[in-house]
Amino acid sequence: MTSDEVSPAKPGTAPPAAPFAISLIALLGASLTALAYWPGFMTWDAIRQYGQALTGEFDDWHPPAMGWLWRQLTAIHAGPAPMLVVQLTLEWVGLALLAGWAWARGRGGLAALILACGFLPFPLALTGEVLKDCLMAGALLAAAGALAQVEGSRHATVWRIAGLALLVFAATLRFNAFLATVPLAVALLPRAWWRGRGRLLVATAVSAAVMVAALPVANRLIGAKPSGVGLSLVIFDLGGITHFSGQFAFPPITDFDASDDPAGIVSACYDPSKWDRYAWWGAAPCDIGFDNVDDAFTAQHISPYRWWAGEIAAHPFAYAEHRLTHFDINARLFSRDLAERPVQIDPPPNDWGYRVTPGPLLGAIDAAAVWSAATPLGWPILWMAVALGVLIAGSASPSARVFVPLALSSLLYGLGYGVFSVASELRYHLWTILAAMIAALIVASNLLDGARVPRPRLIAAAVPPLLILVACVAWRALDPA
Repeated sequence: MTSDEVSPAKPGTAPPAAPFAISLIALLGASLTALAYWPGFMTWDAIRQYGQALTGEFDDWHPPAMGWLWRQLTAIHAGPAPMLVVQLTLEWVGLALLAGWAWARGRGGLAALILACGFLPFPLALTGEVLKDCLMAGALLAAAGALAQVEGSRHATVWRIAGLALLVFAATLRFNAFLATVPLAVALLPRAWWRGRGRLLVATAVSAAVMVAALPVANRLIGAKPSGVGLSLVIFDLGGITHFSGQFAFPPITDFDASDDPAGIVSACYDPSKWDRYAWWGAAPCDIGFDNVDDAFTAQHISPYRWWAGEIAAHPFAYAEHRLTHFDINARLFSRDLAERPVQIDPPPNDWGYRVTPGPLLGAIDAAAVWSAATPLGWPILWMAVALGVLIAGSASPSARVFVPLALSSLLYGLGYGVFSVASELRYHLWTILAAMIAALIVASNLLDGARVPRPRLIAAAVPPLLILVACVAWRALDPA
């Protein structure tokens, strides 16, 4: 039996209670997080977004689309609770749709394992925080669920439209979200639109253009004021180039005394895990910071991005060393970002008095999440390797239309943090981990159901995750600190 022969179960063979059971389990998962973290954990990001949602005056430092949605939700109920409900609903509807797809094909075990992904400690804890990363992952999961429902459905067009709409929404939540959305968007298009290399290239290019444009178009429609948020990446990279090259990579800055060894000062401020010391909120802010760098570019009529590209071209090895050092921390390869807790537990104060109440359930979920983040479950680099293995093992089976886009989305989005990143919080990789995990479960189910994959391909598929796992475990054993 080949993986192509794994087909939907005959009508009437699945127990009528199956959809109800899947829905009940999904409701239980969402309820666990909601009960533990009610009315929703508000980080500094969420506090700023909610304040803008109340006033209706948005800037683009955090996704205005999320702030705008939050503003609409305040008509239903004030505070973080409605946004918490939205992100939990998206996540668990997506998991339920994927589980329902598996069950309809006679794979009850796969359906149960897909639902179990949502019960892992890290997703349970993280989704209690009102964050763009959780909202984006929820939208992507729901879109993946819509994709799974397309095959053989009488309502395929409705599922396609719903999935694409969710992907456009997800693309408005992070500037690097297009890396995650494009593979799923192409897969949601009718097969005839991307069958063949030429059509696939056109479909990918058009999908990428739409997804890249989604964020700036949404910001413009909402009327968000430019905040210069893109300068954070420029400053972080210029700081890294300065540190590793020993050459001052910033433009001339009036308020900065060049006689004080500017390259040395910038290098002393450099932290490869995050850019915060160059920001106004960072501990022990650097003498070179966001405002005076921004002023220097503006006063001298220099494009920050052109200057940035020029410095990368002038110091490619320093830039590469900076980026690889950061990615090592971000993806938890060898370094571990011990300064950042994998999930938050002490909420900052806010002007409205919204606060999560500590309790046994919250404590248990939080403790489990912190513990699991130190295991392979919390190593994004391992899940990127798993995604790569899935793509190597992939075949032309019907389920490949689901697991290949999921794996490609996970891999591209995770690798994107090697270039598009200024911090190393584990929350950034919620989608990377979940998408790779679900894709791997589908492939494993195919194999258990008798799918024939050539032995050399299976071996090649196993090599990336095994190599990364051995390397990570060995390094941690040698350097446990």
